[in-house]
Amino acid sequence: QVQLVESGGDSVQAGGSLRLSCAGSGYTTSTYCMAWFRQAPGRKREGVALITTDGTPTYADRVKGRFTISQDNAKNTLYLQMNSLKPEDTAMYYCAARRSSPLCGLWDTYNYWGQGTQVTVSS
Repeated sequence: QVQLVESGGDSVQAGGSLRLSCAGSGYTTSTYCMAWFRQAPGRKREGVALITTDGTPTYADRVKGRFTISQDNAKNTLYLQMNSLKPEDTAMYYCAARRSSPLCGLWDTYNYWGQGTQVTVSS
C-alpha cells in the first residue's frame, strides 16, 4: 500500500529556509501525482504545491515565488524547498498522493497522506 513519511520540519526565524522531504513507498512515481498541504491550528487544511507526473508544478498564491516542489523519481522522494519563510507559514505540513488523472489539479482529490511534519516560523 502507499506509504508516505515526511521529514525536515523545524523551527526557524522569519526569512529563513527549510527543505521538507517525503519518502514514498508502495507506488510508482510515474503513475502518481504528488502534493504538499498544510494545516495551521484552527484553520482548514490548504494545498500548498502539487506536481503532476510530467513534472508540471502548481502553487498556491500564498507561496508562489517562495516555495519549490520537486521530486527524485529514483529515490521515490518528494521535496518542498521553502524560502523567505513568514510566520504565517507556520503549520503542520503533509505530503499527499493520488493516482495520476486529469483530476490531479484538484486539491481535494488526494487520498493518500503522510503523518505530517511541523514547521514553525518565528518573527
